[in-house]
Amino acid sequence: MTNQGQFVEPTWAIVELMGHNVIAGQISEVAVAGTAMLRVDVPAVKGMDAYTKFYGGQAIYAITPTDEASAIHAAEHFQKAPVTQWVVPYRELPSGEPTYEEDFPDDDDWEDPWSEVD
Repeated sequence: MTNQGQFVEPTWAIVELMGHNVIAGQISEVAVAGTAMLRVDVPAVKGMDAYTKFYGGQAIYAITPTDEASAIHAAEHFQKAPVTQWVVPYRELPSGEPTYEEDFPDDDDWEDPWSEVD
């Protein structure tokens, strides 16, 4: 590190974030949309692919520079999926109610149920 607190890029580190989240990997500072952000390149560990996350300075609680082995060990311990898929579960609806989007009327045929409310 230099006297100004800037990291010699890339630097291995453990990054603590607001909301009690921890991420580990190689860090560097990058400009995204004209704003300085912390880039964390998380290595591939225990069957998870490597990925990159960007964080604004306000989200960072602490950065602990470390060696590569320690950062990889931390990444294995704090293993989180970068993006998770969430799908609405299918469920049976009462008889007569539409179950799929194509069963709903077109916008032209739709009647506002609140139009009759005073």
